[in-house]
Amino acid sequence: MTTAHTSTPTEHPTPFDPGAAAHLYRLAFGFVPAQMIHVAVRLRLPDLLAERTRTAADLAGEAGVQAQALRRVLRGLASLGVVTETDEGGFRLAPAGQLLREDVPHSLRPMLLPYFDEGIWAAWGGLLDAVRTGRPSIETVTGGSVFAYFEQHPRLGAEFHAAMAVSAQAEAWAVAEAYDFSGVATVVDVGGGDGTLLTGLLTRHPHLRGVLADTAQGVAGAGDRLARAGLGERCDVVAGDFFASVPAGADRYVIKSVLHDWDDDRCVDLLRNCRDAMSDTGRIMVVEIVAPPVVDAGTDPFLAVSDLTLMVLTPGRERTAAEFDELFRRAGLELVARSEPLGFSGYRIIEARSSR
Repeated sequence: MTTAHTSTPTEHPTPFDPGAAAHLYRLAFGFVPAQMIHVAVRLRLPDLLAERTRTAADLAGEAGVQAQALRRVLRGLASLGVVTETDEGGFRLAPAGQLLREDVPHSLRPMLLPYFDEGIWAAWGGLLDAVRTGRPSIETVTGGSVFAYFEQHPRLGAEFHAAMAVSAQAEAWAVAEAYDFSGVATVVDVGGGDGTLLTGLLTRHPHLRGVLADTAQGVAGAGDRLARAGLGERCDVVAGDFFASVPAGADRYVIKSVLHDWDDDRCVDLLRNCRDAMSDTGRIMVVEIVAPPVVDAGTDPFLAVSDLTLMVLTPGRERTAAEFDELFRRAGLELVARSEPLGFSGYRIIEARSSR
């Protein structure tokens, strides 16, 4: 009896690709440049370097840190293009670093501060736990939700709301320009924080009246902002729980960057509240990123950054068009229109009306 011999094909190892390896190293150790930028922002180095070239020793005294350690961080920041190192051992701000100053228009500083808080940073360290359990890792780190954590740490809560205001400011004009408000009398901004978005809408469209609805912490300072913009007489501020109720009778209910913080059931609750509260001809305007049905290497990486940030901090997620449509269906709503991306951020206006 003859036994057939089965040969195994010779395995050829994949050739080493130095470019691919370097790319993966940069990705895997991305936490290092992130923390360098965090240190720069917390120590206000961009502000201290705003007008002139300075040495690490000079900066260290004002920043309250050790000079040699600071020099090493500054050299790291130079490799990132945030600062420039001179032949004489001084450092000055590079153009990218200018955007980290506190006193410049469109500063990114407020957007960065809350996400490097100790608890938030630890939640990112628990990403594997979030993947295993399907629950936000912030709950393991802090013992509660991210919103409870903000309430327990008022400074962090204020920084978070300031970050949301930066995002809202970037989108306010785009929303005001992209949507036809000509037949609209009253707009309710649900979860609108300090009123940045609503301020932009009311400023661009003088015939509108507004209502700002958010938690007491969220609307703190909103009255002052609206008053400075000359809108105090055209806008009411309502503190409360939008999962319980929203102000009634308006023509448009704007919900920006809120639904992505919550699971489907809570989103449906909020959408139903808006549907029940709006006028007979009312509409809901959801302003969110719409994720593509398929992601590839050409997809804006900010989508993954945003979606995974939501995973470690909240029960929510970024959703596709089909997933938004399903939320609307469950809430007794139907899609009216979906805009093109607004500005650089990729947010869209998703408009819905009652289907009942």
